[in-house]
Order: sequence, then structure tokens, then C-alpha cells
Amino acid sequence: MIATVKVFALVYPTEVQEKVKTAVMNLIPVKLLLQDFGMPGLYGKGNLESLRKLHQLLREHLILDTARQVFMNGIEGNSIHFKVNKQVAYMGKVNFPAGEESLGSIRVEISAENEEALIKIIDWLSPRTVGGKPVEEIEL
Repeated sequence: MIATVKVFALVYPTEVQEKVKTAVMNLIPVKLLLQDFGMPGLYGKGNLESLRKLHQLLREHLILDTARQVFMNGIEGNSIHFKVNKQVAYMGKVNFPAGEESLGSIRVEISAENEEALIKIIDWLSPRTVGGKPVEEIEL
């Protein structure tokens, strides 16, 4: 299955670039490049392998149902768009903010070749659960 993962986080003047990089890498380890978007930002691109850490963290922190809802609500065509709290990610945890954050969020886009493949990625990352336990774990 072919998928592309893009990750982006602005580095605000009050932030340390290395800490923002650590926050991103704690969730989605990809090679990050510093780019100027009118403000410095870290941008990286990866594939399904880049999502293994996020896959693991969603299970460790018992947030599969929340993640699934965020992913399903973030579907746009053949992509999923969602945000992750930067400060929580720095601590190696996952939190999906409800709105815009004062220091911005880590923005993630996962794209697949078609909607069926995208749903399969969601099922792998955050399967349906019963009593908080996955109904079925699939491999990609």
C-alpha cells in the first residue's frame, strides 16, 4: 500500500527549534527540514513506516476511540488532516487539540491512493474497539 505522511510545525520565536523537532520526532520520526513560511517551520515527509510510533502510542495511552474519531472527522478526499498538541508530543504523548493553540500545533496529513486504502490505514492506526480493546488488529 502506498501512503504519504506529511508533518509540519511552526517554530515560534519563544520556542526552541530543537524542542519542536523532538516533539515531532516523538510521534512521527521523519527527516525534518527547516523552511521559512513567513515564520520558521519544520517540515517532513514519510511513508507508512513513519506512523509506527504513533500506532504504538495510541495503544499505550488508550486513546484509540478518540484517535479514530479525529481521523474519521479529518478525512478530505484521499487524505486525513489532523493536529497534535506540540507540548504534549514533546513529552512523548498524544493529544488532539479541539481548536487552535497559542503556540500552534503539529499538523499531520496522511494521503493514500484511494479512499479504501485510507480507511484501511485508519483501521490499522485506530481500530474499532469494544470496551476499549481493539476488535481486530490488522497489519499493513
